[in-house]
Amino acid sequence: MVMFLFLVVALAVVVAAVTLAVVGGGESGPLPEAAPERLHDPLPPDRPVGRADVESLRFPLAARGYRMADVDDALGRLGAELAERDARIADLESALAGAQAAAHARTERPGPEDQR
Repeated sequence: MVMFLFLVVALAVVVAAVTLAVVGGGESGPLPEAAPERLHDPLPPDRPVGRADVESLRFPLAARGYRMADVDDALGRLGAELAERDARIADLESALAGAQAAAHARTERPGPEDQR
């Protein structure tokens, strides 16, 4: 019975010491606040996103997976880049179709030498 009482008191002392150390009763004061882990290498803001940028993109872990704000920012940026590229491709395809139609019309129209 004495041994059991000794173990209970020893456990209480250890729990109290750990609690004081964490809360701020230790020699060096309270534990410093840890800065939240943020995305260190976001997508480049000054140039279009490339394949290497997407492949090297790593999100910091949070309590339930990834930080939603970081993922939302990256997906928003990638969506905007894709929409911009789709619009550029559509413009180039329509310009190409117009140039091909003009070239085709010039070849079908008889020139002044062909009318003789």
